Amino acid sequence: MTNERALVIIDAANVVGSVPDRWWRDRRGAAERLRDSLVPYAVDGPPGVPGPAELVLVVEGAARAVVSVPGVRVEAAPGSGDDLVVALVAAWADDRAGRRDCVVVTADRGLRQRVEAFGARCAGPRAVRPPPWSRRN
Repeated sequence: MTNERALVIIDAANVVGSVPDRWWRDRRGAAERLRDSLVPYAVDGPPGVPGPAELVLVVEGAARAVVSVPGVRVEAAPGSGDDLVVALVAAWADDRAGRRDCVVVTADRGLRQRVEAFGARCAGPRAVRPPPWSRRN
């Protein structure tokens, strides 16, 4: 393993949709809340990924207006968010030369197959968003 930061790409629509917390009423707000909750992972890395990590949140649709914050780069998909995730992984695969890991956070089986073909690892939404019943108040 090298000193390079792992690349962690988060499928925002899939992760936000994994918890039925009425996200559909404010898709942009839900994506912003997810983005903000990811910031600590830039330093520590999500579970199973040593920190620090380069975090990329892929947004689409109504969430395209979400902006980057320190620690989390936001990429707005002009069309399909899945297609942008695959393009980012393909660019990583072309450039990596074995230097760093790439982890895609999604539960989408089709997307998982597409990115695994490039050598990326996958993790489910719980890797970055624990279910509400596991949170402590």
